[in-house]
Amino acid sequence: MEIILKQDVNKLGYKDEIVKVKDGYANNYLIPQGYAMVATPSNKKILAENLKQRAFKEAKIKQDAEAFAETLNKVEGLKIAAKASESGKIFGSVNTIQIADAIKAQFDIDVDRKKISIVGDAIKEIGTHKVVVSVYKEIKSEITTEINNESIIEKEENSVKNSFNVEFCSSLEKLMNLLKT
Repeated sequence: MEIILKQDVNKLGYKDEIVKVKDGYANNYLIPQGYAMVATPSNKKILAENLKQRAFKEAKIKQDAEAFAETLNKVEGLKIAAKASESGKIFGSVNTIQIADAIKAQFDIDVDRKKISIVGDAIKEIGTHKVVVSVYKEIKSEITTEINNESIIEKEENSVKNSFNVEFCSSLEKLMNLLKT
């Protein structure tokens, strides 16, 4: 059965594409959920007219998407902290929500978590992993993430805080001694 997609459907196609699917998939899922409509000759003519009108807007959207992809390509050194064992196995896994939050926190770039896909298996070990962000249709950006052990990061932060506190206290004592004299 030929259908016209009303919105992007993961692993099937993009909005306004005519795709061929099995009858049951179309009749029992895509059409009732509002994801598609039957590709009748009249619906195909309406689609063709809508595509002509949208062609100019599409070029602008694609240009913006390419600019956004360039911004994402400049993202280097994305660091994510996760609780892990001494052997480097993460308790649970790093998911797309954590990746999107890390990009927002470290680089102030909003990325929809649904547009992020992890290359290979789920991230369950500490180390360097690749992540792909689908910006727009065929425009994708690849980001390298570095997953670190949360306890090691906390120890480093505590050592930095402790050294700062020691330096601050010694400076404060010197200041107090100067004020006394």
